[in-house]
Amino acid sequence: MTTILITGGAGNVASALANKLAEDSNNHIVIVDNLSTGNLEKVPQKNNVTFIKADVNNYNDVVPIFGRYNFDFVFHYAAVVGVKRTLENPIMVLNDIEGIKNILSLSKNSGVKRVFYSSSSEVYGEPFEIPQNEKTTPLNSRLPYAIVKNVGEAFFKSYYQEYGLEYTIFRFFNTYGPNQSEDFVVPRFIKLALNNEPITLYGDGLQTRSFCYVTDNIDTCIKVMKSQNCVNDVINVGSDKEITILELAQTIIRVTNSKSDIINLPALEEGDMTRRCPDTTKMKTILGRELVSLEDGIKKLVAHYENRS
Repeated sequence: MTTILITGGAGNVASALANKLAEDSNNHIVIVDNLSTGNLEKVPQKNNVTFIKADVNNYNDVVPIFGRYNFDFVFHYAAVVGVKRTLENPIMVLNDIEGIKNILSLSKNSGVKRVFYSSSSEVYGEPFEIPQNEKTTPLNSRLPYAIVKNVGEAFFKSYYQEYGLEYTIFRFFNTYGPNQSEDFVVPRFIKLALNNEPITLYGDGLQTRSFCYVTDNIDTCIKVMKSQNCVNDVINVGSDKEITILELAQTIIRVTNSKSDIINLPALEEGDMTRRCPDTTKMKTILGRELVSLEDGIKKLVAHYENRS
């Protein structure tokens, strides 16, 4: 039996990861989440999944969990996410550093084989090269979220150097899927389009992103866990198809055959980077298949929402 801890497991990517790992009856998945932004409905209801409501930023909350289970692998995904939420709650974001320290400290003292960290494309700040390669990490963003992710990466690397605790850092680029909260751009646009309501863009909508369907994300991460790929290394996890937010809205309107209008709002004062596009050379080699196209991903989400309604 392989015992795996997933923090933040009631969130978008982590819940999908837990669900996929739980398909193997030889895995026991322990999910820890304080449900501040996660949702209990996203937690897989399977015999080999255990949910514990706890705050990893509180040492006394998480110590008993490591005392009860002997974890083989730890995925530390718990974090405050979302541009608007992180801008409005900077102290809450900075508190996530405590969770990083708690997880690493307890992992290195309990025989964990490898720890996995969900970092973010935000660590790149404003890009000075496209595509963004794992070896280039200019910290030119003023946002607490980006700073905490960069600090987290430094902690993981330092724990390996000091204690030999092996790690892999995943830099996630805009992962979307059925479990994503509807305040994020892809599900929000789809819901508006399905209701023929106006789709609002910040600024001119020419800022670019790349959107990764959740199965591509979790399949990559599980392959990394099961292999010696990217041990004590960093890997971008995302799509290398760069698209403007305006084009995203237009694509969703076309795919859903919507009558929605596109309305431009004033640009955000901060937090809306001009471009995002990863170098996915490592990811493509590990995944070994084609990624889900944006259009196919949108169709999957549309079907999910229609089946749920």
